[in-house]
Amino acid sequence: MFPLGQKTDYILFACSLLVMLTRGGCLSRFAWNGCRRMGNFTSRSSGLSSTAACGQFLQEVVSHNCIVIFSKTTCPYCKMAKNVFNEIGATYKVIELDEHNDGRRLQEALAQMTGARTVPRVFINGNCIGGGSDTKELHQQGKLLPLIEKCAPCCTETNPEGSGSGQFESTK
Repeated sequence: MFPLGQKTDYILFACSLLVMLTRGGCLSRFAWNGCRRMGNFTSRSSGLSSTAACGQFLQEVVSHNCIVIFSKTTCPYCKMAKNVFNEIGATYKVIELDEHNDGRRLQEALAQMTGARTVPRVFINGNCIGGGSDTKELHQQGKLLPLIEKCAPCCTETNPEGSGSGQFESTK
């Protein structure tokens, strides 16, 4: 079908294209558009394609939940923050960035919002209080519960996507 030299050129071109797409992070978006398994449920891709959409998503989650923890499942500091809220029996929402389709973009948007890219990023009543060590320190100083008690009424209402006391509730 192709002369030998031309066939080699096509193969090299295809391999180069594949490598470029893989390094640019594009291949996964083209090759995978299905469901992903997350926690105890399966969700479809959320499609937060822009930084503005990620920022809007973050604002909505933070404004509708008294306590929000942006976390990664393998992070010991994230576990530390969750454990503090479990100990006091607080209701909180967890967004596991390493299981979220747009986790990288969300983490970048969090960095712009809070000035820190590290996880966890813990929000109480719409304000970032810091990370795992900050959360633990506030609790040890007796300052965490008063912050939670000041939650706005919109944040304390039970909503269908809300989080349960001491439960790790993942969102897409």
